[in-house]
Amino acid sequence: MKKTAPSLRFLITAGGTREYIDPVRFISNASSGRMGYALARAAVRAGHAVTLITAPTALAVPKGVRVRRVVSSDEMLAAVQAEFAACDCLIMAAAVSDYKPARFSRTKIKKEQAVLSLKLKPTVDILRWAGRNKQSGQFLVGFALEDRKLRQNAEKKLRSKNLDMIVANTPSAIGADTSALCIKLGGGDWQVLPAGPKASSARRIIGLICRALLGKK
Repeated sequence: MKKTAPSLRFLITAGGTREYIDPVRFISNASSGRMGYALARAAVRAGHAVTLITAPTALAVPKGVRVRRVVSSDEMLAAVQAEFAACDCLIMAAAVSDYKPARFSRTKIKKEQAVLSLKLKPTVDILRWAGRNKQSGQFLVGFALEDRKLRQNAEKKLRSKNLDMIVANTPSAIGADTSALCIKLGGGDWQVLPAGPKASSARRIIGLICRALLGKK
């Protein structure tokens, strides 16, 4: 009888959060959510349990994936905090807004001739929270989108946020079907995945995580 690998519990975030200014306007980014969804699909096809926390996207949820829908960074933080203890691996593939409006207007802001100033405040760093609350045996993966000093800045994020793996790419990956990636496991060397479909990259990433995690068990 063929021996099957043990199943892991993946918690994956995807999409770009929305930080509302008033009931109809928000700050966001150009993330399509494709990489997060590809990772969820690859993990469930490999036989693992997957919970996907997704900000708004136009993508269909992969079959077999448990989904939690959120909109803002605060909602994503609350969902991650609620699910984190039960997972073996958290992959933070979502593009979480770094800033949100300091004040929300409950009514639509009317257009005036005067210049409108918008004051922003930082959002909670979900990845940093996870790194500080990671338990023994849990595996934490972060993404770094960098337009300069790609590896240097990504490696800094790997160390400062107590990650086990960092996946680095450039802004050209936003909204695209393909991407080129640089991947580093803590204590390991950089691995380069040449430009290719995000589905293929996702399978490689899930494979690396499984080998790292299951090697500890």
